[in-house]
Amino acid sequence: MANIKNSRLAMRLTSDQASIIRRAAELEGRTVTEFSVAAALTRATDVLADQRIFALSPEKFTQFASALDRPVRYKPRLEKLFSSESVFDA
Repeated sequence: MANIKNSRLAMRLTSDQASIIRRAAELEGRTVTEFSVAAALTRATDVLADQRIFALSPEKFTQFASALDRPVRYKPRLEKLFSSESVFDA
């Protein structure tokens, strides 16, 4: 099934902004609309993925808080991992 485009967004741009977007779209062989939609979707996805506030129901929050309040368990393998040199430091 084809995606039906039934929504519209409008932007006001300076001449310089419009020129940069047109040139970039041309370099990628896209229309300004295709380029702008792709760029906006990429940025929106990044922003949403980086969201730092998550809403939880009271029940889920209680479960989450309970997990945080549990006593810490000693994990020797984890201690060994963090005490050894990282492959990224080599």
